[in-house]
Order: sequence, then C-alpha cells, then structure tokens
Amino acid sequence: MQVGVAYSEAGQQIWLNIEVPEDCTVHAAIDRSGILRQFPAIDLAAQKVGVFGRLVKLDAPLRPGDRVEIYRPITCDPQTVPRRDGAGGEEDE
Repeated sequence: MQVGVAYSEAGQQIWLNIEVPEDCTVHAAIDRSGILRQFPAIDLAAQKVGVFGRLVKLDAPLRPGDRVEIYRPITCDPQTVPRRDGAGGEEDE
C-alpha cells in the first residue's frame, strides 16, 4: 500500500510517498522513508507524530493513503510572544 511521510523545518519541507506492507505501523513507515537520515535532528522519542493532523502513537497501524506527519517541538515561549487580539494589530492605549 502507499502512504506519505511529511516533515517540515524552517525553510525546508519534505513529503515522500512510499510503498509499505499492509501491516505497516507509523514507526515502520518513518524508518522506511529514509527521512531520519535526511533530518538527523528528528528525535522520535521526544517529537509527536500524527496521521492527517491527529496525534497517534508510533505503533499505530496505517491504512492505504495515510499521511504520517512528524511534528517539530514548539520553539517559542507563549509567555513572551505577544498575543494577537484580532483588532488589526494596534496596541491598546
């Protein structure tokens, strides 16, 4: 069956379509894709993964056409990033 594996870093994205066995798991698809060699900073023990935007575990089974997504950790501190209030970007006085 065919599935996709997607990952994105600042300035670089990759989406690979690969052929996997019918009983393939998320982890096996990621391994088979070769994406871990292309992006050695990926740490599957720490980073979350999903299928079509839904968080899943690495041992989750895949279905034909699924898109496996490897998520990057959040790198900004929400306490230090200004909130957007939707009022056109003007600051309150």
